[in-house]
Amino acid sequence: MGKDMKALEKKLGGTMSEFKKFILKGNIIDMAVGVIIGGAFSKIVTSLVNDILMPALGAVTGGASFNTLKWVIHPAVMDAAGNEVSAEAAILYGSFLQNILDFLIIGFCMFFMVKAMAVVTARFKHEEEQKAPAPAGPTAEELLAEIRDLLREQSSSE
Repeated sequence: MGKDMKALEKKLGGTMSEFKKFILKGNIIDMAVGVIIGGAFSKIVTSLVNDILMPALGAVTGGASFNTLKWVIHPAVMDAAGNEVSAEAAILYGSFLQNILDFLIIGFCMFFMVKAMAVVTARFKHEEEQKAPAPAGPTAEELLAEIRDLLREQSSSE
């Protein structure tokens, strides 16, 4: 039993060590930050769509709201007292259109964010390249001296 426990501890220790290396890699932390920022960005885009674009679109379309658009397959059945006996069966295509619009706006924003980051990155790269002086190459005299030395070595080996 003692050998089995030690073997198990060794396996778990190796696994925990691998897990620790995996978690502490820089790209995992970058990915976690990206997920968190993506969640916050999603709230901003949802607010943009729900609070700015959809009311403007509703004003253009005469007050229609995408979320209320539906195709009723089977209407709700009511009894004499006005209580619902069976629920309405409907396809809520307005909600689907709303989600498509959200997706397109998020894609549009992400496209321009990535494009802006590429411009900024290229600008920083260009500035760094201009700041760093070109490595000094050998002078003409140094090249001639090297050629002379190679020719001497070649003639002495013959």
